[in-house]
Amino acid sequence: MAVVRTSYDLAVIGSGFGGTLLAMCAQRAGRSVVLLERAAHPRFAMGESSTPLANLLLEELAQRYGLPRVAALAKWGTWQREHPKVACGLKRGFTFLHHTLDKPFAADAERRDQLLVAASPRDDVADTHWYRADFDHLLVREAQAQGVDVLEQAKLTGVRFDDAQNTISGEQDGKKFFLRVGFVVDASGPGGFLHRALNLPTGTFRHLPQTQALYSHFTGVRRLDEMKIFPASEPPPYPVDDAAVHHVFDGGWIWVLRFNNGITSAGVAATDRVAKQFAFSDVAVAWERLLKKLPTVRAQFADAKPTMPFVYAPRLNFRSGIIHGGGWALLPSAAGFVDPLLSTGFPLTLMGVARLAQIIGEDLGTPRLAAGLDEYARQTAAELYTTEHLVAALYANMRDFEVFAALSLLYFAAASFSETVRRLGQPERARSFLLADDPKFGPRLHACCARALRPMKEPERAALLRDIAQTLEPLNVTGLARSERRNWYPASAEDLLAAAPKLGVERAAIEALLLRCGFAAA
Repeated sequence: MAVVRTSYDLAVIGSGFGGTLLAMCAQRAGRSVVLLERAAHPRFAMGESSTPLANLLLEELAQRYGLPRVAALAKWGTWQREHPKVACGLKRGFTFLHHTLDKPFAADAERRDQLLVAASPRDDVADTHWYRADFDHLLVREAQAQGVDVLEQAKLTGVRFDDAQNTISGEQDGKKFFLRVGFVVDASGPGGFLHRALNLPTGTFRHLPQTQALYSHFTGVRRLDEMKIFPASEPPPYPVDDAAVHHVFDGGWIWVLRFNNGITSAGVAATDRVAKQFAFSDVAVAWERLLKKLPTVRAQFADAKPTMPFVYAPRLNFRSGIIHGGGWALLPSAAGFVDPLLSTGFPLTLMGVARLAQIIGEDLGTPRLAAGLDEYARQTAAELYTTEHLVAALYANMRDFEVFAALSLLYFAAASFSETVRRLGQPERARSFLLADDPKFGPRLHACCARALRPMKEPERAALLRDIAQTLEPLNVTGLARSERRNWYPASAEDLLAAAPKLGVERAAIEALLLRCGFAAA
């Protein structure tokens, strides 16, 4: 679309899912919106695996702003029924398998080398992997249908903020354009347009090691269940491949995400030490070099073929030193990036979209704007720090899978508690991602992560494991850390019903929640 007007209430830079959702929400709130994109859809994008909390946030946004076609994307079943031509993947849970280099996956009888956490009880209400070329394109078309002006292949050449008038200049199809805007949100990713144009300072994370990544899309990736890596005596709580699969090894991990169009997204994120060991800069050669050291993963990719050139990211994590200023703000996805581990980017971004949409809808042009943006920046920074601290602790313990798994349960406890209280109509009990603002859980989470980052002798390690279990227990509404389950955690209605006292509600409230969410098949 060419430029159709020269003045807007809001300009959003970047038409990934976060920027496009924000543009739609602001438009539905009565603001005039232009969405600026340097490329053209459909186009490749990473960040593909959703979570129960992310899907709930997407559903909440769609309901609040009257976007029923977007709401259908919050569950596998409604997605397949209403958008069958938009590719996605079935995500029933999180699969973690621990590997030792040069050895096949052991499938320990006591499951000490695995962690399976179900995210849903059945396919129809399951989460999804978003095939971003299709998903982002669909959202852009929806935004246009809602009245958002979309300028693709728009090269931005300048931006200026002052009290009298904010302006953006650029070129499209060889023609210059000049826009007057009330407010600008940058959704163009880490180190994006505003970060460069305003020469914003780059911050540093306190604990996270420097990491690199190597990734592509593939065909022909084998399913682990077909490889029969687990004994047949007891079925896993969900099909292990219909999940976000994490192959964890000392210093790094490989993700495998399957879509329903025959494509599988896969890649590795690892510390600089590991990236140097395998020479990630050699891209495809480095990938083969790594797989040779992981026999089970090598067998999974024995017949796989990349459908696109490998992408090498020499630096993964990023944090902007400033998140908002006069007339502008960064979406969380532009303010910072930690790591793809645990799929934290989706809920972080969607929480930011919800906050900014409310601020823009209610406070733009009022004296309340500055205070709202200050609080938005504080929340975003706190959540990025909490995410970074946990992910750093996980990286530090990839060799020790018992500690790694225990730390991971802190994430799952916080996420499942947040999802449950929001579905109970109590969002004030989960205002922040990973409950970063919770006066009890937040400090205890950080304390556990700080200890996990230090070298530990056996007494300190045992004490940490006990304290992690005690930290998650008040929020544990899904039966996590139960020893008899030996690291396999199903999605159980009985667990939620038993947790009614922790949630401060009667059992009937949980029964109604389960019915509303379609937990049991009709």
